[in-house]
Formats: sequence, C-alpha cells, structure tokens
Amino acid sequence: MSKPRIRDFGVPLEGQTGPLNAITDVPGVTVGHVTLIQGDGRRQVGKGPVRTGVTAIRPRGERPDPVLGAWYSLNGCGEMTGTTWLEESGLLLGPVMVTNTYSVGVVRDAVIEWFIRKYQSIIGMPVVAETYDGTLNDIEGFHIRGEHARQALEAAVAGPVEEGNVGGGTGMTCHGFKGGIGTSSRVLAEQEGGWMVGVLVQANHGQRRHLRVAGAPVGQEITNLLPEIHSGDFSIDRSSIIVIVATNAPLLPHQLKALARRVPLGIARVGGNGEIFSGDIFLAFSTQPLGNPDERDARAVQMVNLPALTPLFEATAQATEEAILNALAAAETMTGCDGNTYYALPKDRLVEVLKKYGRHV
Repeated sequence: MSKPRIRDFGVPLEGQTGPLNAITDVPGVTVGHVTLIQGDGRRQVGKGPVRTGVTAIRPRGERPDPVLGAWYSLNGCGEMTGTTWLEESGLLLGPVMVTNTYSVGVVRDAVIEWFIRKYQSIIGMPVVAETYDGTLNDIEGFHIRGEHARQALEAAVAGPVEEGNVGGGTGMTCHGFKGGIGTSSRVLAEQEGGWMVGVLVQANHGQRRHLRVAGAPVGQEITNLLPEIHSGDFSIDRSSIIVIVATNAPLLPHQLKALARRVPLGIARVGGNGEIFSGDIFLAFSTQPLGNPDERDARAVQMVNLPALTPLFEATAQATEEAILNALAAAETMTGCDGNTYYALPKDRLVEVLKKYGRHV
C-alpha cells in the first residue's frame, strides 16, 4: 500500500512535477534505504529501542563516474563529510549518504570499503550527512553498522522513492510532528530548457508554531498532538534538515552552489527558520555527461546561460517545499525510547485548515 503524499489532500503547489515527483525523475539517479525498527519501552543503551536507518543517493546509479557538485550551509550545527574536497574540486566522486548524527563515521568508512571492492578504485572523500534522532532512537547504542550502509547502496534503484519513516529519516521529526524522508521534482517548460530538478530531504527541523502549508498557518491551528517526551533534555532545539538537489541541467560547480543557496527559500515556505542549533546543509549535483579527457587532458562540459538559471532556482525552491510536505504526509505516528512519541500530521485537520484559509483545491 502506497503512502499518502501532500497533493492527495488538495494542497495547491506551484510548478510542474516530473512523472514520479521524486529525485529519481532525474535520469540516472537512484535511491536506496535501510530501515531499523526494533524494540519498545525503556531506553537501554546498546539494546534499544531502535528507530534509525541509512539512505543512499547514487548520482549515476550503478556507474561510478563523478558528477559536478557543490554544497551550501545555511546553518552549520551539523555534519556533511567530504565537503572540503567538493568545494576544492567541484566533483562529487561517489554516492551521498544520509543517516543519524552518531553514525556518520561508520557509514563513511563503509562507503570507502564498498567502493573499493565494487569498482577497484579509490573513492576519495565520501559524502555522508546527518540529523539527530536521539529522541526516538537509542542513538548512543550505535546500531548502524557498515553492513547497513552497504545494503542501502545495493538497494538503490530508480523509480518511486519510499518516504516518511524510512532510511535515515526513520526516527526524525518535523515541525513538532513525525518527519523523515521526502522527495519531489520539477520539470521546466521546453522554452526554459526542459531540464529536470529533483530534491530529497531528511526533514528533522522546524517548530510547530511556524508550520505553514501553502500559506495556511497549520501549526497555529493544530495546537494539540504535541510530542510526548518522557526522557532527555530537549530544551535546546536540535532540529536539522539535509537537502540533496539533483538536476540534468548542464551546470558548473559555481552554478550548482547557487542552486543549493535557493534551498532555504523552499524551507522557509514551510516555516523553517534556520535556528542556531539546526544543521541545515545542502548539496546540489548535475548529471550532465563529463567528456573524456582529450590529448591535453581537458574535459568538455557545458553550462547553461545565465538567464536559464532563474527557472532552475524556482524549481529548486518549489521542489524543496513539496519534499518537506511529502515527508510530513507520509510519516506515521512513532513511539520510541521511553515512550517518547511524535504524532503524524492529521490529514483531516490539515484539510480543514486549508479550507478555512481558502487554500484547498
């Protein structure tokens, strides 16, 4: 049974989606998840309950060829490895992995081992990003192992992308509701190049009072169903969001950085404000073919003309907004460590609020 998506509830959103409305609408991109859900009740470090996972994004699917890329941090209370070399070289040399905060190291090491064994080649600096799931998950138990990262990589496929409580998003929360993985895409009009832009988010950010859906103040209207927290000091806002943007438009690294800088516009539409303890880190890559080195060791690449960037900027903001909302729509109520509970966004009440503010279609 497929999970609901935000458009199923009459939410008016801008832009033309791709056929799957997912990052995998960008030709060649594949996504895989490994989800770990085990145990209930009191937190016992090392035993559970476990509510976590790993998500893998492979820019060229089975092919190990590099792509051009760039990254941007709205607020840096988080981690995305490999960004120093990405900034220096403009090349993304392998997959992008997303997991929980304390599992970055083991996932990074597993990617190196997997890449060397699979392709008999050195990967360089793997890109692994994180958000914190310690409210619902026994994060200090280090339940993610190298085999889970490898399984996510091998599970990566084209086609529909599972959303909500899956992969790296399993234990994540968003605007005071259950969050997780979400994705969306936009296809530009032919006169704008016909390029595809796809976005995948791991949404673990935002405050309830700021949540807006298509402009309607949903977070101010739905004031119950608040998180039930029985353990841990959560007075500090630990929310974060990781966003991965893919496109087949021929963009150079400085143009891809400009694309990544438009991600916050989509986050803001839903009510994210980049709080000081929020890790809001974004990566953008282009799947354009990189020509083979010629006799002078030069590669032939293309770049879109400057006026063509504006539609790509708009598509990025639109797809980011919808990807976050898709994460909220797909996520289900989850109880984790010590009975800590985050509730799913109630869809019937969402529709009521949209109608109240004239935003339902």
